[in-house]
Amino acid sequence: MHPSLRLYEDVLSNTSPEIGLPPAPRMIFVTHGSATFEGREAREGEAWHGEGELMVEPGPAGVTCWRFELVPGDAGDGGLRGVSRHKLSAALETLPKGDLLLRGDSVAFPPGGCAYLHRHQGPGIRCLIEGGIRIDTHGRSTSYGPGGAWYESGPDPVFAQAAADRPSRFIRVMILPRELIGKSSLQLINEEDKAKPRSQQYKIFADVPIAFRLP
Repeated sequence: MHPSLRLYEDVLSNTSPEIGLPPAPRMIFVTHGSATFEGREAREGEAWHGEGELMVEPGPAGVTCWRFELVPGDAGDGGLRGVSRHKLSAALETLPKGDLLLRGDSVAFPPGGCAYLHRHQGPGIRCLIEGGIRIDTHGRSTSYGPGGAWYESGPDPVFAQAAADRPSRFIRVMILPRELIGKSSLQLINEEDKAKPRSQQYKIFADVPIAFRLP
């Protein structure tokens, strides 16, 4: 059974009790409010990452966050009753073998920006936080608005077209070969695109080795 990458939206009010999560490689991105993760505060637009057991304490205005986590294929439901909304899960059939890293970042486009036809060296989940985007892959086009989540296998070519009338940005977590720490995972498909300027801008939240691995 393939490991799974999954994404939950957790919403805690300022009166919610502290919650506990079991060990797993994960990144949590704060979309609204703030929270304290194992003694470290993260505010809106910031992220926490780690692999161990985790205690989350909502801030004075509560918190809404996106929780990306890598788990074995037979793991139970990771949702927290009354707190979590399951956004997306994907079986990682293309997970690289050997030592791995978890990379979490944001990818921002100006109005009308695009990502030329490309692939990545590992699978991942994306979730749009602002604007709009169209993803073309497997002969299909799918458009997403804020809060929309999608999965990319890594090897399968993808073209991304951002909205023409406003900036767009998504939050992404990928599981990659560990030798890519500090290096881009993107591979352009068409030779003619390699000399073109790229419009997207990146902000790295996590680029860290994880203990999880395939034999």
